[in-house]
Amino acid sequence: MKKFLIAIFAGLLAVGAAAQTVKPGIEVLRDQNFAPLQGKRVGLITNPTGIDNNLRSTIDILYSAPGVELVGLYAPEHGVRGDVHAGDHVDNFVDPATGVTVYSCYGATRKPTPEMLKDVDVLIYDIQDIGCRSYTFISTMGVAMEACAEQGKQFMVLDRPNPVGGNKIEGCLAEDSCISFVSQFPIPYLYGLTPGELAMYLNEEGLLANGVHVDLTVIPMEGWTRDMDFRQTGMPWVLPSPHIPNPEAAVLYPVTGILGEIEYMNIGVGYTEPFKLFCAEWCNAEELAKALNDLHLPGMLFRPIHIKPFYSFGKGENIQGVEVYITDRHAANLSLTQFYVMQEIARLYPDHKAMETCNPKRFSMFDKVCGSFEIRRRFSVNHSVADIIDYWNKDVETFRQASSKYYLYK
Repeated sequence: MKKFLIAIFAGLLAVGAAAQTVKPGIEVLRDQNFAPLQGKRVGLITNPTGIDNNLRSTIDILYSAPGVELVGLYAPEHGVRGDVHAGDHVDNFVDPATGVTVYSCYGATRKPTPEMLKDVDVLIYDIQDIGCRSYTFISTMGVAMEACAEQGKQFMVLDRPNPVGGNKIEGCLAEDSCISFVSQFPIPYLYGLTPGELAMYLNEEGLLANGVHVDLTVIPMEGWTRDMDFRQTGMPWVLPSPHIPNPEAAVLYPVTGILGEIEYMNIGVGYTEPFKLFCAEWCNAEELAKALNDLHLPGMLFRPIHIKPFYSFGKGENIQGVEVYITDRHAANLSLTQFYVMQEIARLYPDHKAMETCNPKRFSMFDKVCGSFEIRRRFSVNHSVADIIDYWNKDVETFRQASSKYYLYK
């Protein structure tokens, strides 16, 4: 019996090992014996997602790498160890495991200062992103690239998958009037690039501040293809922020996240299904589910659900609405889904139209995340997706053509 159990366990390990088909950039760099970093003083922008396929932190890998001197860590939103709440400032401190100073890039400054980079030869970025413009890690990457360009430092990206895939592009380019840390660069809401590809695009297209160019190196992954979802990579998932506990939540984030900015409904945050729900006390679950399913949105289905949130919108109240199921992420228009929800709510419950009943103080963040004032302005007229769909999609194919020059993967 003991031998039988050992054999089963060994088989499970073998299956797990076989599933790990994608090597992240940190493993490729290690396979190169860290050759690009030999004799250099290294800074590292990372968080708990910066790991190899055995869950070893990039911090520890670089700290012990022969010929490499790790001299600084740089914390994005949520912190190097992921222990800071969304939006809260991150403070400087000393990492107890390595004794290396951790500098905040989400506190008094979001851009590394000359003092923060004075001892660095090359600044490395290694974070698992979720492929959505409003997620602030790519903003941290971009402004860090600007800082390195201005200060004559090298910049390196250890590449990782885009969990939404490398072909999914949705949304208009962020416009000058809405540039902010949740829309730092003129790219679509879903931009279909890996962090390394995005860094190349920003650098070569002159999109960094004042058109600066940084000395950029990208260490590509091995084994990733553009049509992969994250589960297919065989890589372990570490939540990049508290409400992205699994790769499915990363794909759902653009489905509900824009609507979530106006604090109008519960989108699953505060319950067990972050970014997967649309619920409020004035909804009728069955009615709303039927209305949305009757639209026959490609790749999307909706199920009635009744919940009692533990925190956030509707805390402690019995509310109801729909649970989102993505049946085909390639076919689905993820980001427009929330606008179809607002459209059907306006039709079914005219006293609860989103743009007429939510807190207007939230409009600024809604616009910044959309990347344009035009989306809210146009939608508010009739609460109809037909009024925004052309504007929302107007830049997709132009961006696809421009960005495809920087594809590192097929």
